[in-house]
Amino acid sequence: MSRKPMFADGSIVEDYEPLFAYWEIASKKSREIAEKAMLRNEDFEYLKSIVGEGGISLYDLLEAMTSFYYNRVDEEIAAEAFRRVLELNLEPETARRRIARILAGWITEAACHWNMIRLKKRGTR
Repeated sequence: MSRKPMFADGSIVEDYEPLFAYWEIASKKSREIAEKAMLRNEDFEYLKSIVGEGGISLYDLLEAMTSFYYNRVDEEIAAEAFRRVLELNLEPETARRRIARILAGWITEAACHWNMIRLKKRGTR
């Protein structure tokens, strides 16, 4: 069973290990870099502004939040995290996007945990 950060339930992100590796590597370089890849109150506010009155798909929400987090992820550290955890040699830009996607999934899971948003199964109202 893999570790999960606080308020994550694994419903969107199956494996948080690359994010844990990212934090470990980043914290050795700079606490500031590591903290950029953490959830902040303003992140939840941004998520709520995207969701608005509803009607956004999970895919579109994750895409928007991935773009939101992208610039907060160091691509070299992300690439090292994937090499370390999954033995994958990803292009730094790809690794950066994948870490940003994990962050997007995490905030979505956390927002569901706090009842800020509710995910509907396809075909339900």
